[in-house]
Order: sequence, then structure tokens, then C-alpha cells
Amino acid sequence: QVQLRESGGGSVQAGGSLRLSCVASGATGSSNAMGWFRQAPGKELEWISAISWNGKYTNYAPSVKGRFTISRDNAKNTVYLQMNSLKPEDTAVYFCVTLRIYYSGYVPSTADFGSWGQGTQVTVSS
Repeated sequence: QVQLRESGGGSVQAGGSLRLSCVASGATGSSNAMGWFRQAPGKELEWISAISWNGKYTNYAPSVKGRFTISRDNAKNTVYLQMNSLKPEDTAVYFCVTLRIYYSGYVPSTADFGSWGQGTQVTVSS
């Protein structure tokens, strides 16, 4: 079982930036495809981005494409989400997850979750 811990959330003004980190520990932490999801108050869980186990393939939801960048450092068992040009509508709790299925262009769903973290709050004020 892989354990995940997110960090890096906080409060920023619109137009600002944050970088989220997700550290994986436990069995085969660096050999999983990974994803970021978010959940805003009163809304459903929304997929944000995913990355293959070796970082070769990434994709993004239209709502964040061009503003967010996912990356990973397998030597550190860490996945990152660089978030630029933040908007108030980006306010949510952000979760990282391991994905049981992922390939280039694939849009993950909650059915693909392996492990997930406790989440980190991101608040963007206007």
C-alpha cells in the first residue's frame, strides 16, 4: 500500500502561484502513474492532471491547461503541481492519487484510484 501526503496549499490572491507537493511512501511509490484531483465546496471531485510513472506522458483538464504543470521526481518519490495564474474558481481541496490505469491522453476517473492523500486546501481570493 502506498501512502501519500500532500503539502504546499495555502491562501493566495488571484494571479498568484502555488506549488503543491505529494510525497509517496510505501511499496512501489515511484512506479505508479499519479494524478491530482480537487473538490470545491458543494461540488463533485474534479480531475485536474495526470502523469505517467516515468513522467513521459501528462495531460490536463481544460480548466487548468496552460496554467498548471504536473511533474515528478522519482528519486524523491514526489509529484508536484505548479499552479500559476490562479483564479478564485481554483479554490478547493487538492488531492493526489495513484492511478491503476493511465496512458497518454487518458482521462482518469475515481474508479482508477489506488491510494490517495488527505488533501491540501488552496484558497484563491479575488
